[in-house]
This record gives sequence, C-alpha cells and structure tokens, in this order.
Amino acid sequence: MPPRQRTSILGACFLPAVALGLLAIIFLAFLPSTLARQAETTFGPPSPSLSSYQRFRLSITLTLNADALTQAHDPDGAPVEFTVAPGEPVPSISQRLWEANLISDPDAFRSYLVYTGLDTRLKSGEFTLSAALSPVQIAQEMQSSISAEVALVILAGWRMEEVAASLPTTGLEISAEEFLQATRSVPEGYSFSPELSGLTLEGFLFPGSYPFPRQVTLQQVLTEVLLSFETQVDAELRAGFANQGLSLLQAVTLASIVEREAIVEDEMPLIASVFYNRMAISERLASDPTVQYALGYNAEQGTWWTNPLSLADLEVDSPYNTYLYATLPPGPICNPGLAALRAVAFPAQTPYYYFRAACDNSGLHLFAESYAEHLANECP
Repeated sequence: MPPRQRTSILGACFLPAVALGLLAIIFLAFLPSTLARQAETTFGPPSPSLSSYQRFRLSITLTLNADALTQAHDPDGAPVEFTVAPGEPVPSISQRLWEANLISDPDAFRSYLVYTGLDTRLKSGEFTLSAALSPVQIAQEMQSSISAEVALVILAGWRMEEVAASLPTTGLEISAEEFLQATRSVPEGYSFSPELSGLTLEGFLFPGSYPFPRQVTLQQVLTEVLLSFETQVDAELRAGFANQGLSLLQAVTLASIVEREAIVEDEMPLIASVFYNRMAISERLASDPTVQYALGYNAEQGTWWTNPLSLADLEVDSPYNTYLYATLPPGPICNPGLAALRAVAFPAQTPYYYFRAACDNSGLHLFAESYAEHLANECP
C-alpha cells in the first residue's frame, strides 16, 4: 500500500478515537455531580459529615438500589414488633431487619442510613414495623422509639466525651453539650472526697446499663450514675486502695490506666503490679493511654485514642503524659470498670517492671523483670 494511503487511514481511525476519549473524559467529569443530584432528588440531602468520595460512592449505591429502598418489600406484609437493643450497631440492626423479612437488601439499607446520617440517630426501643413500608419509611419510623423506658450504656474505658457522643442513640432528651458541661465539675452538694474539688467527673461515671424514663433530667441521670459508683466502690475496695497508699482519686486514676492498657480482664492485676513496682522506685509509668488522653480527639482517625503513637506524640507536654512525668496524672483518663478498680485495690505481687503486647494478636501481654528482657519480647 502506498505510504500516503496508509497515513490517511490511520488518521481516519485516530480522530474518532480522540473524540471518544474526550467524550469519556467529559462523561466521567460530570458523573459524580450527576449521581449526587440524582441521589439527593430521591433520598434527600447527604450528611454533611461525608467526604466527597463517600458521597460519590454512596450516591452510586443508592441510585443503583433506588427501587429496593423506595418500594415495600412485601405490600401485604403484616405489622411485627422489632426491638433495638441499647448500643446495637447499625450492621446488626440492618441484618436483623433483613432476617425478619422487613427489607430486601441490608447493605443498601445501611448505605442509606450512612448517606443521610440516620445511622447516628437510630433509637433503641420497641418498634412496630411492616414489610409494607419501604426501607426509607422504616428508617424514618426508627427515629423515635415507642418504649417509655430507654437505657444509657456506659462502657468501661470510655472517656466522658465518648459517653456524651452515645447520647443521641439512647432516646434520652439530653444533648452531648449539656452532658459535657455538667460533667466538667463535681456537682454541688455531692463529693466523693475533698480532693476532687475543681476536677471533672472523669473516672467516676461508673460503667453499666442504666434504664431511665425517656423524660429523665440530666441531674437525675448523673445522680443515678454517681450513686452506682458509690455503691460499687464499697468499703472493701476503699480499704484496699488505702492499703496500697492511694487516695480515692489516685486509685481511680491508676485504675483508668489499667483499664485502657488491658484487653484481657484476667491480666489487670498483673498490669497493676507493674505500675506499682515502677512507682515504688519513682520510675515513670510510660503508659501509652495517658499520652492518647493528652492528645485528645484525632480527627483523621475519628477516635479519641490515637493509634499508633509517633515519637513526637510521646513528647506532648502534658501532666497526663507519663512518659515525661514520673507521677500519676492529675486525674483519671477514662471511666474504669469494677475489674480494673479491684486490680488496683488487690494487685498481683510480681517482680515485673515492664509489659508489652504479645505478638499473636491474642490481647495478652508479655511481662518482664528487666529492660533487656523487655526488648527481647519485641515482635520480630
């Protein structure tokens, strides 16, 4: 074939390819906004907490599953009673709704909740639901519970801000801001001991599940939670703290560190013994959770407990940083449970001065008497 003809054919093929490529680029450029508009038209505005990528990804999911979300799974479905436990995670709720034959697609339902922000506002309690409702309608029904009684759940190891963040899911008419404002100081007329004057209630919000009437006041909630602390931290525990040479505040502070360090409850007395041994020789506790508490909220990780810690993190200048200061922090770093408090009152008697996480992801720790042994326990 003559060269001139070959060039003409190649050119004829090249131009349509370029045009198709440009069309593809234009299509992809407008695709996110198109899907976002379509999802917003059908399902309403997205949660402002979503990133651009999350909004794009969820818009695709919702658009592809629009029928499954906006149409009833069974138009003839009868009403059924459905109970959501306090603190139950959204994936569990979605799965059980599917198992109860109320929705057709638990993943799409969960995506809808996250897209709208309803995943943080589902209430615990009892609901009358039906497959004759669309999943979108079911989600709306679950914004208010018919149960007259709701529960506040405080998990061992939570700091005050985490307790406050759980309030929107409890059904209590108490805002996180109100709760934090009230817990930043010991309530008037209520004192565990004089040394708590001027401190927050961190450490004294005793973990547990507290049933309350929906209309309960914040003062009534705090009274019940603090009374639980006084009941559980009885004379035996207080005598144990005194035998260890600790005041109540010091004991709760140390227990809060043990709570955050331990994964397996049975190890708590061992971990407490390490800290007692270090304090006996005026050695710094060097506890990561105290640094995490000092750092506060990590927006990138979405947690109050930064992990892993960097070398720069270990240098944060705070009285809570036990890598810098050879004393207990000025107050607790979380709200410890009964097991951690008992471990501080009645620690194991050991020769250990060090511990680190075992390398098998079991949650257990390796304990050591010497620093050389501690280094030898490092994971390969």
